[in-house]
Amino acid sequence: MITPSQALRFAGKSVLVTGSSSGIGAAVAQSFGAAGARVAVHYAHNREAAESVANVIRQAGGQAITLAGDMLERSVPEQLVTQTVQAFGGLDILINNAGDMFGRRTLEQASDADFDRVVGLNIHAAFAICRAATPVMRQAGHGNIINTTSIAARNGGGEGVGLYGSAKAFVSTMTRALAREMAPHGVRVNGVAPGVILTDFHERNSTPEQLEGARRGIPMGRLGTSDECVGAYLFLADDLLSGYITGQIIEVNGGQLMP
Repeated sequence: MITPSQALRFAGKSVLVTGSSSGIGAAVAQSFGAAGARVAVHYAHNREAAESVANVIRQAGGQAITLAGDMLERSVPEQLVTQTVQAFGGLDILINNAGDMFGRRTLEQASDADFDRVVGLNIHAAFAICRAATPVMRQAGHGNIINTTSIAARNGGGEGVGLYGSAKAFVSTMTRALAREMAPHGVRVNGVAPGVILTDFHERNSTPEQLEGARRGIPMGRLGTSDECVGAYLFLADDLLSGYITGQIIEVNGGQLMP
């Protein structure tokens, strides 16, 4: 029997959260820190925000480092894994969260440069950091990888989101493929697919009218928050609570999509 005192305890676990200076990534990093984990907080450009997240973790009694790197640069994903292992002596949990749509454009309107940016961050970087993390976890004989995908991976997304949604569909399928490959080595691979969550992501990419249109299609009648996504990540990373779960995508969307 699992008791509440046993669950969601990550003391001594090393966690790398990409894209964790704000939004869902920041909330996830802080929650792992509060649960006792040693957390690598990654940022691309906003050092001040990342340091703020790390300080929240430290003030709660946890350990945190910040790691910089634009994941559009092909060497960065592997560097982040190497730096985390050097700092903490290993990598137990990878939260593969960095991503962006870089604005809304229809597939017809999207340029090759748009394609390269969306695919580079949402596909190549996600693939490359998984590729770097799996040997570390295989050697340890355990580990958890949790990829952030999107509701758009299933429904194609709203206006101008097709390229991003297609990239996230790759992430969802990669999650299942990697889960099969790593299961014999004690490593679980799952995903979280947020719906419309009120973060700086939508401040950059959505108008108030678009957000209101999305809200009207959500049975719970409101948009989500970063904190409401955290539980899915903690659950999937906890070997006591989800030790027989791999290759799954948890949808966090207020009922907007019920697959």
